[in-house]
Amino acid sequence: MMDSNSTAKREKRRRQSEKSRALILIGVIVSGSLVYYHCAYRGASVVSLISDVLIVLLCSLAILGLLFRQLTIQVPVDPLEWQISQDTANSIVAWLANTIGAAESVLRVAATGHDKRLFFKVVICLYILSALGRLVSGVTVAYAGLCLFCLYMLAETSQSVSQFLRGRNGNTDTSEQDIM
Repeated sequence: MMDSNSTAKREKRRRQSEKSRALILIGVIVSGSLVYYHCAYRGASVVSLISDVLIVLLCSLAILGLLFRQLTIQVPVDPLEWQISQDTANSIVAWLANTIGAAESVLRVAATGHDKRLFFKVVICLYILSALGRLVSGVTVAYAGLCLFCLYMLAETSQSVSQFLRGRNGNTDTSEQDIM
């Protein structure tokens, strides 16, 4: 009885997690589509996109504030809750510095020529990106990459796709499914 109850709870949590990931991916696709439209079709820059978003948010919040004040609705929102902690800010900056440092390290090793295999990988990747940049705009490449990433994440979280891939690869081990 306890085992079936815990299994049902685990299954319910897994389904909720899968639904929330799908909703996040849909939000990312919609946001990416709007950025693509704004930058590619309208020919606007990222700075104008950010300013447009901030203007819309500011106007929306002002209208909601006036509406709530007119209807005498108290909204218990503490602006201090909107701030991030010092530790979170430090971890974000540390992650960014580590990522840039790792990329710089790989490029330095490739540029010295000591690792010929890495050098040729970097040259080939840069050549492909250069050729792709001549064919299509950078915003189009970024949007296509975003779409492919979202499809990958959706396929990874979808149980039916992962079961299909496990069945195709001949992996019938259920211990991996229990971990997820």
